[in-house]
Amino acid sequence: MTRATSVEDYKLYGSFEAVRKTLLDPKFADRRERPLAYWALPSDRRLPLAFLGRTVGDLLESPFEELCATPGIGQKKIQSLVKLLHRATKDKPPGARSAGDGDATNGSKAKGRERESISPPEGGFDPGLVSEALWVQWRETIRRLRLEHDTLGRLAPSLESLPTVIWRTPLKFYADKSLGEIRELRTHGEKRVRVVLEVFYVINAMLAEASAKDHLAIRLMPRFAADIECWLDEVHHHRETPPELGEVQERLARPILRQIEIDAGGAVFDLSAGRLKMADGPQSVRVQSRRMGVTRARIYQLLDECSKVMAVRWPDGRGKLRSLEEKVRSAGEAAEMCRAVRELCFPDKYEHRDEEAKGEG
Repeated sequence: MTRATSVEDYKLYGSFEAVRKTLLDPKFADRRERPLAYWALPSDRRLPLAFLGRTVGDLLESPFEELCATPGIGQKKIQSLVKLLHRATKDKPPGARSAGDGDATNGSKAKGRERESISPPEGGFDPGLVSEALWVQWRETIRRLRLEHDTLGRLAPSLESLPTVIWRTPLKFYADKSLGEIRELRTHGEKRVRVVLEVFYVINAMLAEASAKDHLAIRLMPRFAADIECWLDEVHHHRETPPELGEVQERLARPILRQIEIDAGGAVFDLSAGRLKMADGPQSVRVQSRRMGVTRARIYQLLDECSKVMAVRWPDGRGKLRSLEEKVRSAGEAAEMCRAVRELCFPDKYEHRDEEAKGEG
C-alpha cells in the first residue's frame, strides 16, 4: 500500500495524521522518545514488527506513504501502528482492551476507551494484557513504597504455582528489569513470568493510589499471619487468662491449615490436619503411610512442606509461637495444641536453617 487508493486507506491516513498532530504536542515529548513496542501487549495480533523498535518520534517524522511502503507492511499492520500510537496518547498504560480498541479508523473517538484493569470480564489474571508501559507503573509502585526487599514467596497468592527457587527472590530483582529483559532470562518461560507478574499486579491493585509518608511505612504480609498476630497481641497484652483449646484451634490452627492447603495442596493439608488431631482418620505416620500407599519417609517429606511454606510466608512465626507456648504452658490441651502447631510449622530441627535464611534475607 504505497498511497491512499480506497476509502479505508483514506480513513487510515486521516487517523494517522490526527494522532500524529496530537503526539507532536510538547507535552508528549517524553513519549516520542519511547519505542513503539512500549505500548504493545503480548496478546496483540498483527503487530507491525518492522516498526516496534523505532521510537514514536521517528515514526511521526516519516511520511505516511513511506511507512506504507515498508516491506512486510500492509493495511492491517498500518491499522495496528495507528492503534499503538493512539495508546501512546493516553495517560493510563494499556491494560485490557475494550470492544472498540482494535478499530484504528475511529480516530479520536477511541481515546480513553481502554480499561485500566487488566482482569478479563470472567475474572483472573491475564499476563497477555501486560504492556511495558503498565509494567513501568507497577515497578514504580514497588519503588515508591519501598517494597523492593519483600520476597515473591511472602506476597504471592499461592506458593503452589511459584517455583521454589524464586520463593526468596526479592521484588527488586525484577523491578530493576524491563518486561522484555525478564522474558529473556534463562529458566523464565511463560509460566514463571506469569506468576512473577501476578505478584506485582496484586500489589499495584492494592497500593497504586497509596502515597508514601516520611513518618509511616507500609508493611505487606499474608492475611492469615496478620490475623494471627493481632490475636497473639490480644492474648499477650489484654488477657489475664490463657485461651482455651477451642479458641486456639479457631484462631491459630485452622488459619494455618487453610494457608497450608493454599500453598502446599490438599494432600499436605490432610496430613497436617491429622497431625493436629483436627480431622477424622489416622493420626500416626505409620497409618497415614498405609492409607496413602507411600513410605513413612514420604509422609515426613510431605509434612516438611509445612515448614518450608511457613519459613517464607511467616518468618516471624517461630518466635511468636514460642512466646505463645510460654503464655499457655499451664493450659493443658490448649498448650499441647500450641506446641503441635509450632512443631508442624517450625520444627526444632530446622531452627538453625531458618536463622541462616533470615540472615541472608
